[in-house]
Amino acid sequence: MTRAEFPSRWHPADFAGDPVLTARRLLGSTLVRTLPGGVRLAGRIVEAEAYDCPRDPACTAGRFHAARSAEMAIPPGHWLFWTAHGHPLLQVACREAGVSASVLIRALEPLEGREVMLDHRPVIRERDLTNGPAKLVAALGLHPAQVSRTPVDSAGLHLERAPALPDADVVTTARIGLREGRNLPWRFHVRGSPWVSPATPSMDLLTLPD
Repeated sequence: MTRAEFPSRWHPADFAGDPVLTARRLLGSTLVRTLPGGVRLAGRIVEAEAYDCPRDPACTAGRFHAARSAEMAIPPGHWLFWTAHGHPLLQVACREAGVSASVLIRALEPLEGREVMLDHRPVIRERDLTNGPAKLVAALGLHPAQVSRTPVDSAGLHLERAPALPDADVVTTARIGLREGRNLPWRFHVRGSPWVSPATPSMDLLTLPD
């Protein structure tokens, strides 16, 4: 597989920089899962958030303590999973190898293979199929053991580029479910998309203890 063969794909080198900028740029891109039999499942990224441990208070406390944040310190542009409440969440490593930084893909708008996704994750309301990070992993039939540490331009799971969204189409908020770093504006989603997760940004949860 060469860069010339797939000019529309994101490539590992594209993730070597700031994860906050990368999370914003990923909006509108298409996440494509190709099943072993060749069936293609695809969704447009409508929500993403960044983690950048060298300057991120979330990495030193709670669920991002030092031992687990080290799991993100793999070469840039490779898939990794973070487990929260027993559910794997899909991320892409950023910055250079040895630095804990990543982008978490939080929600997708289904584009292809919706019936197969519904088989993987039956729901009553279709908008609940992929409107959250654990939900999209289940709907795509992703298994961490098969995907972890593979590059973002791999055959089984890759990202296709899209034109950059204008600022007017993007909402910037704090991330979800954090205490430390709760005010950092590192979550981005497509304005008006019904597929964005229903979670409340951490900065708006005034009852969260310090």
